[in-house]
Amino acid sequence: MTYEEFIESKQLSVKSTGFDVNTSELNPNLFDYQKDIVRWALCKGKAAIFADCGLGKSFIQLEWAHQVAKHTGGKVLILAPLAVASQTAREGEKFGIDVTVVNEQSQTTAISITNYEKLDHFVSNEFTGIVLDESSILKSFTGKIRNDIISRFLHTPYKLACTATPSPNDYMELGNHSEFLGVMTRSEMLSMFFVHDGGETSKWRLKGHAESLFWKWMASWCAFISNPADLGYTEQGFDLPALRVHQIIADGVRPTNKSLTLSERRQARRDSLDVRCSAAADLVNNSDDTWIVWCDLNDESTKLESLIYDAVEVKGSDAAEYKTKSMLDFANGDLKCLITKPSIGGMGLNWQVCHKVIFVGLSDSYEAYYQAVRRCWRFGQTYPVDVYIIISEKEGCVLESITAKQKKDEIMKANMVALTKEITKNELQKTCRISTPYQPSIEMVLPNWREMQ
Repeated sequence: MTYEEFIESKQLSVKSTGFDVNTSELNPNLFDYQKDIVRWALCKGKAAIFADCGLGKSFIQLEWAHQVAKHTGGKVLILAPLAVASQTAREGEKFGIDVTVVNEQSQTTAISITNYEKLDHFVSNEFTGIVLDESSILKSFTGKIRNDIISRFLHTPYKLACTATPSPNDYMELGNHSEFLGVMTRSEMLSMFFVHDGGETSKWRLKGHAESLFWKWMASWCAFISNPADLGYTEQGFDLPALRVHQIIADGVRPTNKSLTLSERRQARRDSLDVRCSAAADLVNNSDDTWIVWCDLNDESTKLESLIYDAVEVKGSDAAEYKTKSMLDFANGDLKCLITKPSIGGMGLNWQVCHKVIFVGLSDSYEAYYQAVRRCWRFGQTYPVDVYIIISEKEGCVLESITAKQKKDEIMKANMVALTKEITKNELQKTCRISTPYQPSIEMVLPNWREMQ
């Protein structure tokens, strides 16, 4: 290996393995920023799209899948959370893209979509393209399932991962995406850009001198977008309505600042279950609005269903068909109140039909809270969104924890967008710049001196 080859091998560049399409070939219903992202992702061949809720990730991935299937003549499989598959198929109908909800390999067409849980029913090497919808779901799966998804599609030529903007300090999620796309394994990413904080934290910390290089590397295979205006686009309507968070102390006293153990918090939730559920039922029953009520315990779900008029309960033990139908009925505005857990319905669904949200208590997961809120508080929502958090006085510390995590997450995401904005913009322009093809029409006449040589 020469010195030049050695230097070249150290460059953190991600080679494009895809193909280029002209903007005129893309679905005319796409916004300009969506067209540029689709073209960029097609050119990359293997890419991730980190875009906030309501920016049209479903439409982007459907058009990407359509172009891959057309270019290769092969099949593309989309993996999605429960109920999102049927929702995405409806989106396809709206925009003239044929996508089939399938349960097994024999049902597949050019573009097929299924739930993550049904992955074992498919033959991965029969697809030329794979899309992970709500791809952050990888980190909530067991390591075995995560590794299974990565290994199954290791040699798939075209890959796309779509999810909301991840938390910048969730390096495991970023590493999972990198490994799925074949850019760099998670362990390689950690060793190159991070140091391990020993002691009590046991977390990875980005090396100070590697920060700009890390985000430049990320933006070479990821498109970060929280608002089209951040990247210079002029599309209108991408302003979020007001988010109003209301705290209700169900037992009527001030929340305590005392820190509780996990078992103590669980017991506190059970002790206050009746009063919290009654408070939630009073809000819903005395209103004509549509409501989503999030709970964390099975007993909460059962109690709420018995107290709230015309409510539909969706439990983990319910059949997949019932879960899907109930959540789609809610999306259509056919239900006044849906009761479920964030772990069941908190990912990927579009519920702008609802702007009244209740949490009957809180878990320690900020991401579960954030995703559940964003089902309703997303681009396309036309009303202010009211979020009611109903807790007992002993659970006050949990609310404080969620609030602190929210502020930290907002600051870090803003910094991440600022760091990657120009890089992402340059990536999209570099890959998607439209040039007029040169068509020579006049024969060149060589000079006499050239003919004499």
